[in-house]
Order: sequence, then C-alpha cells, then structure tokens
Amino acid sequence: MLAQLPSVLRELQLPLRLKLWDGKQIDLGPRPKVTLVVKDPSLVSQLASPSLDALGGAYVEGKLDLEGPIDQAIAVGDALSSALLGDATAPVELRTAHDKRSDAAAISYHYDLSNDFYRLWLDRDMVYSCAYFETGEEDLDQAQQAKLRHLCRKLRLQAGDKLLDVGCGWGGLARFAAREFGAEVFGITLSQAQLELGRQRVAEEGLGDRVELQLLDYRDLPQDGRFDKVVSVGMFEHVGHANLALYCQRLFAAVKTGGLVLNHGITSRFTDGRPVGRGAGEFIDRYVFPQGELPHLVTIGTAISEAGLEIVDVESLRLHYARTLQLWSQGLEQRLQQAAALVPEKALRIWRLYLAGCAYGFQHGWMNLHQILAVKPREDGSHDLPWTRADLYR
Repeated sequence: MLAQLPSVLRELQLPLRLKLWDGKQIDLGPRPKVTLVVKDPSLVSQLASPSLDALGGAYVEGKLDLEGPIDQAIAVGDALSSALLGDATAPVELRTAHDKRSDAAAISYHYDLSNDFYRLWLDRDMVYSCAYFETGEEDLDQAQQAKLRHLCRKLRLQAGDKLLDVGCGWGGLARFAAREFGAEVFGITLSQAQLELGRQRVAEEGLGDRVELQLLDYRDLPQDGRFDKVVSVGMFEHVGHANLALYCQRLFAAVKTGGLVLNHGITSRFTDGRPVGRGAGEFIDRYVFPQGELPHLVTIGTAISEAGLEIVDVESLRLHYARTLQLWSQGLEQRLQQAAALVPEKALRIWRLYLAGCAYGFQHGWMNLHQILAVKPREDGSHDLPWTRADLYR
C-alpha cells in the first residue's frame, strides 16, 4: 500500500507520519510532529487530492485518527491540501432557502448539543462569540468581559435604555448590560437549551425585573420602534444571503428613530460570499453550521444601508477571534476526557477540528469578523453620537 502513495507527498517534506491499518508507517519529512493513523485503505489513494472537507470528514467518521497537537495537525493538513490542490476557489451562487423551521433546526443542531459541554471551554458567562483583547495578555474571562463592555460602550447604553439582544445565547450580554449599565433587555434565541440556562442565570443574579429572554425568530420581532438600542452578536451568519435584507429591515423597524444598531458577526473574505476554499467551507456546512452563510462586509453593509440605517463605525476583530478560538480550543483539549462523557465521539471530533481549524483560519485571513455600528437617523439627518470615539476608551 505504501507504493500507492503519490510521489509528491514524499517531496513535500511535511512533519507528518502516516501509520497504516497494518502497522506499517512512513515519515513524509524529518521529525514528524503529527501522525495520521489511516484506518480505511481507500484513504491512501485519496491523499492524492486531499481536500480539507475530505480529510476532516474522514477524521469525523472515524476512518482516520490524529496523534499529536490538534493545532499542528490543522497546519499540516492545510499545507498538504494547499500543496496538492492550490488555493483557487471558484465563485458560487449562494442563496440557500431559509425558513423558520429549517433555521430553528440548524440552530438546535449546533447550540442544543450540551450546555455542560460548552461550559467546559467557554468563559464563566458562557459568551460564545469573539472576545476583545485590550492588551493581548488577557485570559478568556477578562477578554469576554472587555468585549461585553466594548459593545455596551459602542451602544452608548444608559440606565433605563431598552435594549434588544438578537441571538442572545445564554444571556451573558443581556445580564451584563442590565447589571453594569442599568439597561432593560429583551433577548431572543432559537435554542431551547440556551433559553433555559439563560433564564436560570437571570434568576440567580436577581435580574428578572430587567432581563427577559424569549424563544423567538427575528422575523417575528415587534416592529414598532420600541427599543432604544439593538445589538446582534454572532447571529447574522445564520440568516443567509437571501434574507439579509429582511433581517436588516427587522432591526431597523425594531429600533426607535435616533437609536443605534450594532451588528457583530463573521464576514467572508470574498466579495461574492463564497465559502472558504479547498473544502473547509463545505466541512463547516456539513458538520458544524448547517445553512450558515458568510456575507462580505460590502454585502452586509449594503443591506444595512438599504434598510435605512446609517453606518457610523466599522471595526475588524479578526485577530481577536483567532485568539479567542485558540483559547477555546486549548480549553477543550485540556478537558477531552470530561468532554467525551458529555457528547458523542463524533461530536467531539467535529468540535476539536472546528475550534482549532477556525483559529487557524482567522489567523491566516480566511475570513474576518466585523462590528458594524449604525444609527437610525432623524428626518433632519441628526443623531446623538459624540464627535469622536474617545468615550469608548476612557
């Protein structure tokens, strides 16, 4: 079987060892850091065209095992795939049909996995979105608290403000905004597991008079401009290209005139919104985020503007998310035994690849993350934002 290996694999000089089902092994470079344990003979011939989807899928399905640090396995897998397949990605037309039922099912698949599993590697508030590193030296708890504060300051939250949190997760931001800024928060999610734990934590902190969490689709939001501020974190990735205009219209109609809307989410590297290349996007869609679609900054910016909102500030947090994902991945790797008792083996394999792979992807610019602040201007074009950003950093 070793003779079937494409000769180019030996020429790449990767720090990789192949171990076959019959005990034979071969080093493809000096001082291997990672070992691929090939359990299925058919995989040997597939190594001639190793897309990231194929490699990841083989690992998830148990046809392939990894030995060595997961972050180094990702780097070796990318080098292997890039050398044999190149980096070109063809444009594709992305317009997945999104309706309430399919969106709810996709959200449940990802977020209802196990609250205890997420608790293993998230921060104490279980904030499942990009953290904010003011110096780069913060631990995960510190960086997530800084992110929540950064969002609230961008929204210029004041005591008594009515804040809509679209995609509230386990309620970390909602509780923070109520506790630290005195806001009255209405949060929505499509995850039953998130809702139950979020409500429990609201009650435990005695915030029931200021925080209400509901199971609600963004398409069913009240459209009477009752909210002073609107925030949406890690949500619009699930909306889909076809519904971006509707999503932004719903946010516009929910906020009062003069109010602010802050959207925080992952954006595509490509202006046409095509997935990450060499099969990485297909892997995410198949195993991690069914129906997830990433718009380019230009695309989401267009949808926000055409809804009637005026964009007033844009900030890229790509490297912040790379660091966040690195810390998440490290946290999971340190607790693999506990995680294995909480989720099926296949799910754990998915999450090991997903967290480490996304950390690598953000670090290398495969995708980005942007916070976009917009205002719903008054008829005369005025709003109440300060002249500078100085107030954000005091």
